[in-house]
Amino acid sequence: MTVRFYEETEDSLLKFAVIVARTEGKYVFCKHKSRDTLEVPGGHREPGEMILETAKREMYEETGAIDYSIEPVCVYSVISGDDADGEETFGMLCYAEICSFEKELHSEIEKIVIMEEEPESWTYPEIQPKLLCEMKRRGYF
Repeated sequence: MTVRFYEETEDSLLKFAVIVARTEGKYVFCKHKSRDTLEVPGGHREPGEMILETAKREMYEETGAIDYSIEPVCVYSVISGDDADGEETFGMLCYAEICSFEKELHSEIEKIVIMEEEPESWTYPEIQPKLLCEMKRRGYF
């Protein structure tokens, strides 16, 4: 699996929004009800939705964030398979600073986990650590 980063791409190609979120200097990760691993908030774009709307919707659904700032960082892509001949799927990588959360979640997410370091057990270990690495490279933290 290959992950690439771009400054921009055609909007219609963006299928996902993924948000690296922090609160009080710590990372915000999600634990899905059916998994034992952690992931950053994010998900699929709905028909007719602007990609930043996708990011905001997923932030609320997966973290319960109600007071936050969010900004697009860059486009990322994932090429499945062991070589570059696989299909390239595009998403928008965003950054958010969360000030407050709702008291409970209303989605498939069991809980949020607030940590100083990256988790040892990722849901998407071939993708999401690379997204955090790119955020660090760009000076976000």
